[in-house]
Amino acid sequence: MRHEFKTLSDLYDYASQKYAKRTAAEFTDGEQAYTYARFREAADNLSRILGNFGIGASDKVAILSENMPHWSIAFFSVTAYGRVAVPMLNELSASEVESILDHSEAKALFVSRRQLKKVGERAMDRLSLVIDLETFEFIKHDDRAFTCDGRAATPNPMDMAALIYTSGTTGAPKGVMLSHRNFCASVLDSWYAQPENRHSVFLSILPMAHTYEMTLGILYPFSVGARVCYLRRVPTPTILKETLKQICPTTMLSVPLIIEKMYKSSIVPTIRGSKFLSYLEEHAPRLLALLVGFKLRSIFGGRLHFFGIGGAKLDPEVETFLHRAGFPYGIGYGLTETAPLVCAASPFKTHVGTTGPVTHGAQIRLEDVNPVTGLGEITVKGPNVMMGYYKDYERTQSVLSQDGWFRTGDLASVDKKGRYSIRGRLRNMIVGASGENIYPEEIEHVINSMDGIGDSLVIQRDGRLIALVKFDDNVLDWNLEGEDKFIEEMERRRQAVLEFVNEKVSRFSKIKDVEIQKEPFNKTATHKIRRFLYEKKQ
Repeated sequence: MRHEFKTLSDLYDYASQKYAKRTAAEFTDGEQAYTYARFREAADNLSRILGNFGIGASDKVAILSENMPHWSIAFFSVTAYGRVAVPMLNELSASEVESILDHSEAKALFVSRRQLKKVGERAMDRLSLVIDLETFEFIKHDDRAFTCDGRAATPNPMDMAALIYTSGTTGAPKGVMLSHRNFCASVLDSWYAQPENRHSVFLSILPMAHTYEMTLGILYPFSVGARVCYLRRVPTPTILKETLKQICPTTMLSVPLIIEKMYKSSIVPTIRGSKFLSYLEEHAPRLLALLVGFKLRSIFGGRLHFFGIGGAKLDPEVETFLHRAGFPYGIGYGLTETAPLVCAASPFKTHVGTTGPVTHGAQIRLEDVNPVTGLGEITVKGPNVMMGYYKDYERTQSVLSQDGWFRTGDLASVDKKGRYSIRGRLRNMIVGASGENIYPEEIEHVINSMDGIGDSLVIQRDGRLIALVKFDDNVLDWNLEGEDKFIEEMERRRQAVLEFVNEKVSRFSKIKDVEIQKEPFNKTATHKIRRFLYEKKQ
């Protein structure tokens, strides 16, 4: 990267001037289209408005909205002038929104019309300013706050830039404090992992409030003068296919669920529905993968050179196919607490089952390594590691050492080439009857690879491994629940899961029973199952 940034203010100033005439962000239909110069003009104006209402440096400003170019403008109007952004995922409940606004002590809120109903009277009364993110018009303003004494300031690298609340799978959310230094370090790491430039076209499909998309999908492309396109609607397969043909993106960020669904719902049925392709699958799998890979790249618009996958472990079967197909996927590992990048493997440097080596600016080591399995807890140190958890020194101390090493809680091994393989969360690990370590995430990956299964969760109950399974909606007709035919079909499915899984896992990881779930699993806003809710039911 030809220019290294110390703060988001530096990044903002540099990019908005150097790439002034280029398009920074727009909807795929051409609305809300901003050049870098117009982007800066809009963000500067919003910053002035915040200052007029007494909202100055270090004050918290929340953002609650669907993806749109105005989201980025609001973010920079806050962070580039020394204020602190509080991004909120749009799938949060009303009670979670109120809790975050209260805990963060946010003074202002940018909100979309669709999300406004989640802001209760109590929260609305406490906020000095509420702005419609779609029009930048006032929804609420406190006349008494109009003092024009909200002084902006040029931030220092160690100043907090954003306060991001993780919707944890194990209980209460945590407010992660990320500094300007944290974000800038991760932007630099992104460039070393996958160089982009002003000719790159990003298609954004992940929530902008998630650190993964915020850093790699907003800040990184802005720093190199790239163009980012946003969808107005949920990216269903039909909408996404049309958009890919229209935009022809060069760069996309995704989570495993999206490419796994595409593989299971489109690629596999296409192969099985063709005698020729089925023959190739059995006798020439590599040739099949190359043929389908060519078609897949065409579906993505023909220009794609980076399809980043992160947020969870990718199904090995799907990754093997992508690898053979020559699809330009990259794998990354990180956490909100590391802003987020820790490990990354760029396209054609991936190795199935690993997340790649440590990024440019970070250090990584495994703690408490098991001499037999080689597994240890990943700990990270570097300029990307968070400042701590907001208003929670005790919890911060439990994961962050005095010399800066952050305990991730993730178990992994490392190969001779420095590539890390994530096995699961330390707190999710189950100790078997003979003292062996069992990783439920690995069993769940096997279960989820079966046709017709949407989600699964493996827990221990009375010393036995139990799999909770939610089938896809079209598999079981719950309107027939209680009838003999339904009971027989459910038992057949249950046995099929038992047999399939226990043939593929070690003897220590064999499940003893399968419980079929009627209702979807309770999930966080980032679509991770809240494990603690089901473990408590033991």
